[in-house]
Amino acid sequence: IMSREIIAVIPAAGVGSRMQANKPKQYLKILDKTILEHTLSVILSHPAINHVILAVGKNDPYLSEMTLFPHQNITLVEGGETRAESVLNGLKAIKNNQAWVLVHDAARPCLTHQDLDKLLQIDDEQGAILAIPAVDTIKRANKQQDIIKTEDRTELWLAQTPQFFRCDLLRNALEQGLSQGANITDEASAMELAGFRPHLVAGRSDNIKVTRPEDLALAEFYLTRKTL
Repeated sequence: IMSREIIAVIPAAGVGSRMQANKPKQYLKILDKTILEHTLSVILSHPAINHVILAVGKNDPYLSEMTLFPHQNITLVEGGETRAESVLNGLKAIKNNQAWVLVHDAARPCLTHQDLDKLLQIDDEQGAILAIPAVDTIKRANKQQDIIKTEDRTELWLAQTPQFFRCDLLRNALEQGLSQGANITDEASAMELAGFRPHLVAGRSDNIKVTRPEDLALAEFYLTRKTL
């Protein structure tokens, strides 16, 4: 497995509207570094990852404030309107079709090398994602937010990132899904539509995605206690 080229693709073109902040959430600071810098440093410091492709918004004004750029192991590409389009733009910048791609959310700064190691052991063209088994009771609701039923949580998992697939297979799946107008919320959903059955690799629950204002304090707590 060690001979594989592994490239990380990080879509960072989103505006993070749920954050109610004055800038995209990946540029908010925790412990004197932007969320994106925390995320990139975990990825860049992993010995198995060869390169990072970062998909950013056109004329992104915040990038220049970050001390990481220019960086020899980071290539910038222009992001798209949606996450799927940003990831696809990143994949198109990869010359080696047989490379393996690790797609990771810009706003998941608490990822550990321990979880990355578990994911990188997968060498099967179905690919794999980090996920955690649902521990809360899961309710299905109608549009009025009334409970319709309680789901059986034993078969339910909460998807995280990174999500890990071979470059050509993921690129084809995303192109196919986008051309069909499918609702692609993560890379695995595109692969599922293309007939693959990605593996679930049990990750850590502190690999949170900073989405709402209260997540910042939690991410800061995890980052202060973190050892790679």
